[in-house]
Amino acid sequence: MRAGGTRASRRRRALTAVAGLGCLGLLAALLGACATGGTGPRDEGPANSDPVARATPTTSPSASPAPVLRRKEAVALVKADPAVDDDVKRDLKPCVGHEYPVDVSNGTLTDGTAPDVVINVMTCGDAVGIGTYVYRAGGKSKLRAAGRGYENVFKAEDPPVYSEIDRGDLVVTKQVYEKGDPVSYPSGEEVITYRWLDHAFKEQDRTRNDYSKAVGGDKPSASED
Repeated sequence: MRAGGTRASRRRRALTAVAGLGCLGLLAALLGACATGGTGPRDEGPANSDPVARATPTTSPSASPAPVLRRKEAVALVKADPAVDDDVKRDLKPCVGHEYPVDVSNGTLTDGTAPDVVINVMTCGDAVGIGTYVYRAGGKSKLRAAGRGYENVFKAEDPPVYSEIDRGDLVVTKQVYEKGDPVSYPSGEEVITYRWLDHAFKEQDRTRNDYSKAVGGDKPSASED
């Protein structure tokens, strides 16, 4: 039994050395040699068969979401912007509680270091757009919001006006009123599409839509006196 114990000790040392070198051929030869002895320990399975010992695949960390500007930060940005008309700032007040009449969209319009921000300022009563602004992140402006610098790269303050991001383009809608038109019934609208080219927004398309006065209007019909 002493000789067998010596063989087992040598075999364990050999297996440890082979596993460290990763030499599978030598490991198989040693196992075969040990199996021929009647008094030695029984054969063992291949090294590293334990699932715990197998290498687990590494996964790259998920990318952090792009920072966006919230409504509260957008309101502070507009109020601090010297390019915004004083009348717009004066009218920018909460409608109910702390809710400001402001729509905020974050998206890609320019080549800034973070999402661009489109801010629409409206009236509380009838939600008429009184000003629309585009802020580009990473500009040289001293305007700061959420720890980043923003530059005012577009504004339109001729109400009613409203801007949206559409597949990388800036789409500005302006309501058209003729004499006598009530606020709820404009005569039509102009839809202007801008694209960021050569460090500025440039007009790409303009569409004029005229609304029918016969639908939903309060004018008397031709048969009435």
